[in-house]
Amino acid sequence: MSVTPLQALPLDQLRERTSAKWRTYPDEVLPLFVAETDFPLAPAITRALADAVRLGDTGYTGPDPGLRAAYAGFARRRFGWSPDPARMRSTCDVMMGIVEVLRGVLDPGDRVIVTPPVYPPFYDGIPEAGGVVERAPLRDTGEGWELDLDGIDAALAGGARAVLLCNPHNPTGTVHSRETLAELAAIAARHGAVVLSDEIHAPLTQPEATFTPFLSVSEEAARVGFALVSASKAFNLAGLKCALMVASSEEHAAVLRAMPAEVEWRTGHFGALASVAAFAPESDAWLDALLAALDENRRLLAELLAEHVPGARYRIPDAGFLAWIDLSALGWGENPARRIRREARVALHHGPMFGDEGTGHVRLNFGCSPEVLREAVARIGALVRS
Repeated sequence: MSVTPLQALPLDQLRERTSAKWRTYPDEVLPLFVAETDFPLAPAITRALADAVRLGDTGYTGPDPGLRAAYAGFARRRFGWSPDPARMRSTCDVMMGIVEVLRGVLDPGDRVIVTPPVYPPFYDGIPEAGGVVERAPLRDTGEGWELDLDGIDAALAGGARAVLLCNPHNPTGTVHSRETLAELAAIAARHGAVVLSDEIHAPLTQPEATFTPFLSVSEEAARVGFALVSASKAFNLAGLKCALMVASSEEHAAVLRAMPAEVEWRTGHFGALASVAAFAPESDAWLDALLAALDENRRLLAELLAEHVPGARYRIPDAGFLAWIDLSALGWGENPARRIRREARVALHHGPMFGDEGTGHVRLNFGCSPEVLREAVARIGALVRS
């Protein structure tokens, strides 16, 4: 059965928003940089927040807002995985969860592997937790990207203590296979290491790809892993501040329980209310409509780049609303986003922020209307022709 794609809000209405996407640059700049989307909220979320405002329900987050059970139900329906709510704990956002888990499992100075090009806050969160970043870049297969398992194995053999995994991967949109994740778990188990899997983009996996929760792939993964999850990317709730840290083993659940109470107090009350509504079955149809819209846009972007920016190299992502685009052939320097914003008036995320592998690249957010996407790429194309 076909799904009607969700429609983005009009640009004039979006410019009434006061979030980072709409207040960082002046109105003449099309903002396709930060990971916010341009769609209306899921109706269940709107109702939950409106009811809370009507009641003045703006206090501290309650001891059990239903968040853990709601996520367990969502994971069961969407991923075929049944995590134990008793082995979860909430906090402010995924990056805070990563930092707190790392604090619980690292000694100061321990090395943590990242797989660049990768989400820039990883490079800051690891030192915040007392660790040191070690790079094991993704492998470019010519058709896509994959984890360099040999490189990760070598880094762990050399003394690294943890792997910070991005699954699905930001910025490439790669959904790591079950086989790859199982091998990663076996490698980590062999070296006595820990894997933290950031799965914030998981709900945005397209139907023809299969997202596999890391903790579900094997007994070894359940033993070595933690998952960090949130409704914030799929349902555009970043400002409401809510995420979950998930363990499968009793040993790792004890790490979560040992965290200071303040870690959980940082969970936003509105974030918890909105996330429960997002994870509820009644929001599934909205999410399916969003996925249909993003599917159209990811394919449209390929057509637009071929027409207007023929030197661009872009692979259609398996998940998310972020496009990783190599503009090296245009000769616009190490960070082409600067020239694009200055001369084309389109704001994109700076490729070098994702690591050395981002030289000459940009990250483009296509979680917008097709009209905005067409205008943005046409502006970049005009810069090419000039």
